[in-house]
Amino acid sequence: MLTYILRRLGAGVLLLGVVTMVTFVIFYVVPRLAGQTPQQLATMYVGRAPTPAALEATVDRLNLDQPVILQFWEFIKGIFVGAQYEFGGRVVECSAPCFGYSFQNYQEVFPEIMARLPVTASLAIGAGVIWLVGGVAVGVVSAIKKGSLFDRLAMGVALAGVSLPVFFTGLLALAFLVHAWNIFPTPGYTPLIENPWQWAVGMILPWLTLAFLHAAQYARQTRGGMLETMGEDYIRTARAKGLPERTVIFKHGLRPTLTPIVTIFGLDIGLVLGGAVLTESVYSLNGIGRYAVQAIVQSDLPVILGVTLFGAFFVVVCNLVVDILYAWVDPRVRVAR
Repeated sequence: MLTYILRRLGAGVLLLGVVTMVTFVIFYVVPRLAGQTPQQLATMYVGRAPTPAALEATVDRLNLDQPVILQFWEFIKGIFVGAQYEFGGRVVECSAPCFGYSFQNYQEVFPEIMARLPVTASLAIGAGVIWLVGGVAVGVVSAIKKGSLFDRLAMGVALAGVSLPVFFTGLLALAFLVHAWNIFPTPGYTPLIENPWQWAVGMILPWLTLAFLHAAQYARQTRGGMLETMGEDYIRTARAKGLPERTVIFKHGLRPTLTPIVTIFGLDIGLVLGGAVLTESVYSLNGIGRYAVQAIVQSDLPVILGVTLFGAFFVVVCNLVVDILYAWVDPRVRVAR
């Protein structure tokens, strides 16, 4: 098991390096291949209607007129040891890990991301628990009661959940559940350490909205997997041996079904931690996703680049956790990989 974990850790570090290189190529190399000059590329860092002096200063700060190899070295060095940016006679320090510096707001990107991470993490973890438990539970019951009224109703709701986007269900929830019927309070974020109850109350509607989208997928996935597994020969053998039906369902039927569920759950959590853009925008939660949207609107490229790297980091880490959980759910994985 330890050897398997070390192999996956090495692969995860290598993948992070590849993701960093690809991100650099997209933001730095591709525009140059498309014919953009360093001055044109600098406009993505200083915002709209920049002065020629500001463009030349940005080209000099970011080494945009230097060879690509030198730019990549400065990019990597900034992540590990920090970077310095000069504004006239003033030098600004971007401490490690430096994911960029916003020349529009004059703020380091990484501290801004970390300030918003608790909001996004609260949204991701709360919604993740709801959609995992609820989706798997509904899928198991639907598979056991195949063709029943519950099965038809649950799969119909699941189809609606997969089909309806978050901005639609979120706005409907705000209009009816909050403003018209007063079932839920106005959503908002309160730090967990300040008031756990207010934290949960303010996040419950965003949790349910985001979980509704994902739980539908999990319910359909679990139902399909359970129907396939429950028809296997070893399930009939387990029943013939006189094992309790609960043991047959949860130990022999559900466990093999969890393998694809673990896969999509790890990737979904990684993506949500990287920024739940629509949910945060609908409910005005000041998380990483909303931060990215504001940066896109303002054409603040360093922020977009930083959020992209941060989101990729979470996806890679969650994928690593999924690989390790694989080995626990199905020991055959340790031998196969």
